[in-house]
This record gives sequence, structure tokens and C-alpha cells, in this order.
Amino acid sequence: MSKVLIIGAHGKVALQAAPRLAAAGHEVSGVIRKEEQSDDLRAAQATPVVADVEHLSTDEIAEVMRGFDTVVWSAGAGGGSPERTWAVDRDAAIRAVDAAAQGDPSRFVMVSYFGAGPDHGVPEDNDFYAYAQAKTEADAHLQAADLDWTILQPSALTDDDAGVHGIEMGDGVEAGEVPRSVVAGMIAAVVERPGATTRRVLAFNGGERSIDEVLTPG
Repeated sequence: MSKVLIIGAHGKVALQAAPRLAAAGHEVSGVIRKEEQSDDLRAAQATPVVADVEHLSTDEIAEVMRGFDTVVWSAGAGGGSPERTWAVDRDAAIRAVDAAAQGDPSRFVMVSYFGAGPDHGVPEDNDFYAYAQAKTEADAHLQAADLDWTILQPSALTDDDAGVHGIEMGDGVEAGEVPRSVVAGMIAAVVERPGATTRRVLAFNGGERSIDEVLTPG
């Protein structure tokens, strides 16, 4: 059992990841911005922690993280203004990485998106540019940190799993779609498998192969 802190815990993916982590025996807490979201967290078997990471300093975020073994970054501006996208998806994420690097926790799982990277190809005049670049810079900052990190890069998120419970990933796989429930399953799986997933960038779609099959070595 480990102590897991989910940042952005009221999101649709996080609310499905928390009970999976709890069922695996982890002690789960979730960072939320609003007290009124607490009951939803408790229903998902997570202890609510009210804190607005968008406006907390690195040291303040480090205090929130104190005592945890693993942090899962699942926060985002949610398609708001470019200014807020930069503030949350890049700046707050980078402060969270720096906070974790102070000592607690040593394991950091970042939920990014399929295509993030220096070659994301989104032009600056495109509405998606702020998100693409913010996630790219946050991912790069995590990769340079002295942490046991994993970056999850799911493709376009869907609510209806349409019978899709597995993943597709690997060389030659192009971005498609993935149910949020599958992303939640991936979060739980990589927390369970640090040896197989640490310092890896995992870009994936929904698919037919089970997560266990893909992530279990050999």
C-alpha cells in the first residue's frame, strides 16, 4: 500500500481512478478547489484536500504533498482562456514537479495528451496552441526532474467506452480516441507498476489489448 495524492481529483478521469487505486489497497487523497466537491471525492473513496494549486507557491504545494508516496497530476484548465491554460497546465504543473522534488513524493504520474512534445505541430495562431505548448513544457520539466516519473499521453477522451476496455500503444500508433475509464485504469496500473513504467512516456489509444498485458514485462 502507498499513499497517493491526485491533483485535479474532481475531474472525470480522476473520479474513476480514485476507486481503482483504493481497491488496490492504496490510501488515496484528492486535491480539489472547492469544499462542495468533497462529497464526490468521498464517494470515490478518496479523502478530500481543499487547495487551489493554481495560486499556491511551490513551497505551499510541497506542504500539501508532504507524507505522500505518489502524486498523480490530473489537473487542467479545461479549455478555459489561454492565460488560465498557461497558469494551470504549465505553471502550476511545473511548481508541482518542483514541490515533489523537494522530497515528498518520489513518484510523479503526469496525465498529458497524445501528441505533446517539441514536434506537436500546433501553430501559434491555433486555439489549441496554449494547451499543446503548456503540456509540452510541463512534460519536459518533469522528464528533467530527479523523480520516478511516468507521463501518460492519452488520445482524445470519450465518455462512452463502447465496449473498449484495453489500449493500443507502441511504435507506429497514431492518435485516435480512448475512453476516460481506460485512462483511469492506466493511472491505477502505472501506480501499481513503478518498475515497468518509471521514466517512460506512454502514448495510447483505446484498444483490444489489456492494460496488464501491455505493461507487464515479458
